[in-house]
Amino acid sequence: MRAIFALEDGSVFIGSHFGATGTEVGEACFNTSMTGYQEVLTDPSYSGQIVTMTYPLIGNYGINPEDNESAGAQVSGFVVAELAKVHSNWRATEALGPWLERQGVIGIEGVDTRKIAKHLRSAGAMRACLTTELTPEEAVEAARKAPSMEGCNIVDKIGSHPMTPEEVDALVTEGEMPPVEYDIVAFDFGIKYNILRQLRENGFRVTVVPAHTTAEEVLAMKPDGVFLSNGPGDPATLTDIHREVAALIGKVPMFGICLGHQIISHALGAKTFKLKFGHRGANHPVKDLRTGKISITSQNHGFAVDPDTVPDDVEITLMNLNDNTVEGIAHKTLPVFSVQYHPEAAPGPRDPQYLFRDFKEMIASGKGKAAR
Repeated sequence: MRAIFALEDGSVFIGSHFGATGTEVGEACFNTSMTGYQEVLTDPSYSGQIVTMTYPLIGNYGINPEDNESAGAQVSGFVVAELAKVHSNWRATEALGPWLERQGVIGIEGVDTRKIAKHLRSAGAMRACLTTELTPEEAVEAARKAPSMEGCNIVDKIGSHPMTPEEVDALVTEGEMPPVEYDIVAFDFGIKYNILRQLRENGFRVTVVPAHTTAEEVLAMKPDGVFLSNGPGDPATLTDIHREVAALIGKVPMFGICLGHQIISHALGAKTFKLKFGHRGANHPVKDLRTGKISITSQNHGFAVDPDTVPDDVEITLMNLNDNTVEGIAHKTLPVFSVQYHPEAAPGPRDPQYLFRDFKEMIASGKGKAAR
């Protein structure tokens, strides 16, 4: 069956369908990772996006339920150059194509993904349509009518999934875990399973709460720390969450990742802006401005913190070496810090996972900055 991938500027790519059928719209973006397609597909931060994978062969190691980052596929559509029809991995339970069909996600193969990525890098992220039903002209028009990612609150659309510590343990742990040292509350804006796993492996007992939980409700739980998760959409739209997080800052140690980083930044008085085409891949170099250390990081975000709006009492701690955007902040006197990238994703070496230890040491020390 023929499939069409159309962009709002009139660009049209025609290929072969796999996965589900129908029509979907979303923001077109690309990911440069060589592996990890299943983690991309199931990451809630990709909700509302049609993802193009630039690596030429996708699906070669199949699908394994243990590698999901959420309960199922989250993307609006999936674009690849070539779909592997046969997979080779002893952990796999099924092929990518049939899994996407069951998940209701439309896929297209046989298109020039390098051309798509180069076009989005040049022209910027834009609205798109992926369809097995429409004509090229109709698909372009559907893309133009799709909502813009800028100004879009997707956190509320995907919903939150509160979990007790026992439910978290049942979900992410295997075998013997480290003893619990601290109780924390984790806000779910679209939290990845591996973040929960890393928190648990670092000795945290985790209670997951909905995105719109109030500061009063959190403080009533008497946590040792608060964690703010990743998630999709425009962080500037979450004004009520900014307010509740601001009410928590200084009262309990806090750590945020990705959208959580952006929310903390807003709560501290900074602003965010939309990147031209976003950061999505597993090879982004980030420099720690305090130590000079370089980490190779996994990233997935279309918005970034404006460095010119970061208040004087907040330190910019990490910087992206590709475009000098803000990758981390820490308050100079209060126990709160955050990072833009994904330290739990382990793109090869596990460079940035010290951040989870920093969070634990911050709680233990009661000092205003993460310990080293």
